[in-house]
Amino acid sequence: MNEQAWRDAALLTTAEMYEADRLAIAAGASGVELMEAAGAYVADAVEARFERGALAVLCGPGNNGGDGFVAARLLRERGWRVRLGLLGERERLSGDAAEAASRWPGDVEPLAPALLEGAAVVVDALFGAGLKGPPRDAAAETLAAIGGRPVVAVDTPSGVSGDSGADLAAQAGARSPQAAVTVTFFRPKPGHYLLPGRRCCGELVVGDIGTPPAVLDAIAPQTARNDPSLWLDAFPTPEPGQHKYSRGHLLAAGGGEMLGAARMAVRAAQRAGAGMVTLAVPHQAAPLYRVSVESAVVRPYRDTRTFADMLTEHNVGGALIGPGLGAGTLTAREKTLAVLRAGLPAVLDADALSLFEDGQQLLFETICGPTLLTPHEGEFRRLFPDLAAEAVPDMAKTERARRAAARAGCVVLLKGYDTVIAAQDGRAVINANAPAWLATAGAGDVLAGFAAGLAVQDMPVFEAACAAAWLHGAVGAAVGPGLVADELPDRLPAVLRDLLPDA
Repeated sequence: MNEQAWRDAALLTTAEMYEADRLAIAAGASGVELMEAAGAYVADAVEARFERGALAVLCGPGNNGGDGFVAARLLRERGWRVRLGLLGERERLSGDAAEAASRWPGDVEPLAPALLEGAAVVVDALFGAGLKGPPRDAAAETLAAIGGRPVVAVDTPSGVSGDSGADLAAQAGARSPQAAVTVTFFRPKPGHYLLPGRRCCGELVVGDIGTPPAVLDAIAPQTARNDPSLWLDAFPTPEPGQHKYSRGHLLAAGGGEMLGAARMAVRAAQRAGAGMVTLAVPHQAAPLYRVSVESAVVRPYRDTRTFADMLTEHNVGGALIGPGLGAGTLTAREKTLAVLRAGLPAVLDADALSLFEDGQQLLFETICGPTLLTPHEGEFRRLFPDLAAEAVPDMAKTERARRAAARAGCVVLLKGYDTVIAAQDGRAVINANAPAWLATAGAGDVLAGFAAGLAVQDMPVFEAACAAAWLHGAVGAAVGPGLVADELPDRLPAVLRDLLPDA
């Protein structure tokens, strides 16, 4: 994976951002200058989006509040009518925040809902990303009183965890403010892209306040936002002289009843570039598949041994199992294990995962080749019950996926509006381009097909999973409202033309 692209797309935890600030100051940057630059970004965000008028700035007792003091001063100088409220006493501020407060020429009022009277815009500089619990007392009352006023949040909306995206205010029966825009600095945080934080942040602005990018060498971030720059170098494109088998021959398993799922997955794999797709199906269902599947070879099998033999044929380079497989038979589990024992690049989705609710260890121990598991939250719960969202509500989705990948010994793609792809080496990528329209039957089958179609072309499985998730989001956005999963594979060529203009 492209190392420079990873640095550019890195997401920093709260602790990593504190370390970035420390390293920047150790390298000669001034903490006050960093705060001045941060406050200027906030002020510019307000000026660019709203008509000049009355403004309330809510400041907390830490550096987030210091950024608020700077923004308030700059906006006042530009002609805004600014009221500033502070949580706590001005005399108790310390460090750079105290210096920023000393430069504020106006009144400092106690934080209270009355600050909001007449305000057309609110700057939320109360807590930022490092908050550990829900806002309380005057802070909670003031945040609740914001109502429908537009909010510009500093770092994160107060109450949103920068690490997990959790709405901490909900723990106290409230909710964090809905920001029109969130201004953060140097690099975003996972909580800007994980739900529900992603919905609270609104438009995200990332300000360059002068932190040297070299600090990332010491931090070595393990989380990034999914972007084509991460995996485009590994993306397979046809070379002159190739033939269908050298472009990758995928064996996909179909079930006896839900033909549509396998059909969509196969079509997606073909559109992703697999040169040859064979669909292995129960012999009694073969006639139905033959009339509904285009340009893929349908091969019937009568038993698991016959299916396993297909996996060992010399020109088969990868496997896909799960979409439409059916979860009610022992043979379905046996076929999944046969796929894993073949050691080929393999994608396991849907029924191929649910089959092992009572046999997770057997599944994990059988993995011996490059493998991708693509569970949604329900399937994830069956395979990793102790890592399910309800079992560890304070754990970030990125961390849950990381631990699952380490336990299973393969790549895990945990689906959702905030899909996370995690590798067993600790890397995790958050995909953020998927529209909500993708929450429809069959969309996951297409995603699995995209991933399998790329992996069979020798794209590393982690990169293939990241690329598949991004392409899935891009084609979903291209289809837009009214999306039906059947449409997704055939919209991929247009997305690829934009992505690969020289291919």
